[in-house]
Amino acid sequence: MLHSLTISQLAAKLASREVTSREATQACLDRIAAVDGRIQAFTSYNAADALAQADAADAKIKAGASHAQFPLLGVPIAIKDVLNVKGHPLNCSSKILGDFISPYDATVIEKLKASGAIIFGRLNMDEFAMGSSTENSAFQTTKNPWDISRIPGGSSGGSAAAVAADEAFATLGSDTGGSIRQPAALCGCVGLKPTYGRVSRYGLVAFASSLDQVGPFTKDVRDAATMLNVISGRDPRDSSSVSEPVPDYTAALGSSIKGLKIGLPKEYMVGGLDPEVKASVDAAVKKLTELGAEVVEISLPHTDYAVAVYYIIATAEASSNLARFDGIRYGKRVDGDSPEKLYGNTRGQGFGPEVKRRIILGTYVLSSGYYDAFYLRAQKVRTLIRNDFLKAFETVDAIVTPTTPTAAFKIGEKADDPLQMYLSDIFTISCNLAGIPGLSLPCGFTKSPKLPIGLQLLGKPFAEETILKIAHAYEQATDWHTQRPGL
Repeated sequence: MLHSLTISQLAAKLASREVTSREATQACLDRIAAVDGRIQAFTSYNAADALAQADAADAKIKAGASHAQFPLLGVPIAIKDVLNVKGHPLNCSSKILGDFISPYDATVIEKLKASGAIIFGRLNMDEFAMGSSTENSAFQTTKNPWDISRIPGGSSGGSAAAVAADEAFATLGSDTGGSIRQPAALCGCVGLKPTYGRVSRYGLVAFASSLDQVGPFTKDVRDAATMLNVISGRDPRDSSSVSEPVPDYTAALGSSIKGLKIGLPKEYMVGGLDPEVKASVDAAVKKLTELGAEVVEISLPHTDYAVAVYYIIATAEASSNLARFDGIRYGKRVDGDSPEKLYGNTRGQGFGPEVKRRIILGTYVLSSGYYDAFYLRAQKVRTLIRNDFLKAFETVDAIVTPTTPTAAFKIGEKADDPLQMYLSDIFTISCNLAGIPGLSLPCGFTKSPKLPIGLQLLGKPFAEETILKIAHAYEQATDWHTQRPGL
């Protein structure tokens, strides 16, 4: 079936004229019509616009354009509702943005369009990317395609679910503390968070500016490498993007990982880790050694502080970034008889409870008398966490861990316990604090019910090619990525 193909498989069929981009796009639209009533990954999409883009791609192929020039030519890609796409709605799954229409393209969207991709659809998420389950959306709760009574992860739950359910050939998400890797693990697809600064954040609605990074969800590792090729690179409009050379990430795929040293941090294989998750990760580590890698135990001693540090820094930056949503310039406005009441009414009715919780917490840790005790101290511990990784990378080429402590939990199971919800990201948060790249790929399933389990690979700064090479070698030696939910 056309909608179940990978990007590389579809590109080959488009190049040989075996199928058209219109047919591929229509296959996605038909799939959405068939299954999204149950999954609820999409908050909106414009079928006519998508098909018009597809017709333009077909004309380009007919005129002789190749996938060597335009790697995503004719490939439908769906977008998390946190990235600007000109003329498309932008809500961040929040009421406060009302009927806002994006006036410009994010840099990553410009790059996707320049590569020939068909940009269609807005994907559900936790409001302003704050959450681990996509239950915090103001619009709907996205379901896990493997079991619709369970969450797909968050905040990019719609992006992961759409790929797992074959509603798009790939999607874009954003990762602030695990928001790409955690839902990828829970939905059984590949999710990649690039090094901080590798991909432009221009046009990404900010949650925590020193942590946010845009990345892809795909059906296999080769597609993740292809997407990263397209979206990477220095952008003068984003002062945090870095002028590091961008290699061809697909070039090293298929080469041996023999001799590579992979670290297994003892702090990650601890209590609270589900026995089935541990067994799958242990089996994956064994498979990596069979493929020639040397797995050694390492220590990341400040891991225990990561969750506390993250929820100080991320909320502080969120309280600052979200101050712009005030009912004055754009979005929802609820009037009052004074400026204070206008702000209070607008933000009180426009933001959901989790966003309010984080704004209040962030404002508190930045307030006079508490800044040094909380925010400044958290920044110092963040440096220690980054140094743990840099020290480890002096002796290993990559690090392997579980992506999540458990498989997908039931909808509503942790909704009333924010701390338990926050701990869902315990294995992914440190990667953002350290600014290093991380990738999650499938490494097994729980027995009953059958739910995906994710393996996380962490790399040196700007060494995405290493973790992609390791992930590809593991993927080719297993068949987890070929299994699809029985929708």
